[in-house]
Amino acid sequence: MIKRYTRPDMGALWTDESKFRTWLEVELLACEAQAELGVIPADVVRIIRERADFSVPRIQELEKTLNHDVIAFLTNVAEHVGEYARFIHLGMTSSDVVDTALSVILRKAGMLLRTGLDGLLPILAARVKEFRHTPMIGRTHGVHAEPITFGLKLALWYEEIRRDIERLDRAIQTVSVGKISGAVGTYAHIDPFVERYVCEKLSLKPSPVSTQVLQRDRHAEFLCTLAVIGGTLEKCATEIRHLQKTEVLEAEEYFAAGQKGSSAMPHKRNPITCERIAGMSRLLRGYALAGLENQALWHERDITHSSVERVILPDATITLDYMIAKMRTILENLLVYPGNMTRNLQATRGLIFSQQVLLKLIGKGMSREDAYRVVQEHAMHAWRENIEFRDLLADDPAITAILTPQDIDECFDIHRMLARVDEILERLGLS
Repeated sequence: MIKRYTRPDMGALWTDESKFRTWLEVELLACEAQAELGVIPADVVRIIRERADFSVPRIQELEKTLNHDVIAFLTNVAEHVGEYARFIHLGMTSSDVVDTALSVILRKAGMLLRTGLDGLLPILAARVKEFRHTPMIGRTHGVHAEPITFGLKLALWYEEIRRDIERLDRAIQTVSVGKISGAVGTYAHIDPFVERYVCEKLSLKPSPVSTQVLQRDRHAEFLCTLAVIGGTLEKCATEIRHLQKTEVLEAEEYFAAGQKGSSAMPHKRNPITCERIAGMSRLLRGYALAGLENQALWHERDITHSSVERVILPDATITLDYMIAKMRTILENLLVYPGNMTRNLQATRGLIFSQQVLLKLIGKGMSREDAYRVVQEHAMHAWRENIEFRDLLADDPAITAILTPQDIDECFDIHRMLARVDEILERLGLS
């Protein structure tokens, strides 16, 4: 039975309801801080918090006339609060609210992504242990090289995802900042205490310095991190796609009962989810590029970044969240074919052991140049004629004069080549 992963609703973070609710909390906390300073009466703040609310349709209606989303929001909140609405937004500019609230949402989005990545690790760890001693061919340049194990291949993914989690943690910290410093960042009309108070309540840190906006290198770093994580998932997906090729068929996406692979060819079993992940990673790189373009704003602020972020920040986090969920399903249900791995190990008729022969000859006293020449000659002969590499070696007096039958046996012992796999996995804590 295929296992399916029900993921948290990342999209809910990016609704208008969520955005305005976060804006409202920033405003209310700012009022509380002003009360602490004696700027607003404490009993008034209590009334404001009791009455404060908004209506998304009403804000949208107001914005059609006002052509300013924050003013439309504040106007609608004032309709609920009444006379005390004059105390809301004192000394603040729109970006104090928008950027601080955006940081709250990005932090939550980042934590959801982290939860998803955390969920991949035990799945990969279990599959590493399952296939830790399952030999398969290693490929360089797409060509058979030397044996590895499928568990070792998966361990590589495990460690990269662990690094991705570390990257994401750093990126979350980078965007977990707020600013309530006024129109050009000088606190001309508001006490810095308000910023400190609001940020502490929202699990943010005050930006050490800002203009009218938080600086967009923070958001660019966050988006670049998401793109790197997407690249990891694409790497895994691309490898599975190769392993699912008919002539390889060492691993395969789960193919559910009743699933169809092609409208024309009933036999097809295609790696469509891996291809989807590979394609979507391109979106993440595009979003990261747009984030990098947002860094250079005019003077203390323009709004060239604003329209871009309305698209790229929700889309990037939702896209990666979806990709992580799909990769989880792929890894949990991946079909693995050790028999085909063994078949492919034998495809070159022993050529994959050429380095062991080379090193054995050198160890017995032959120069490296002579050893390489003789091994390569036999390897190319075996390649052209499709005959057993080992037989050619055993029939060459120049080799048998140096290597005993036992020496040759050792050269073709796959277990000797994989003897340190456990040591590698122990370094990763996967023993």
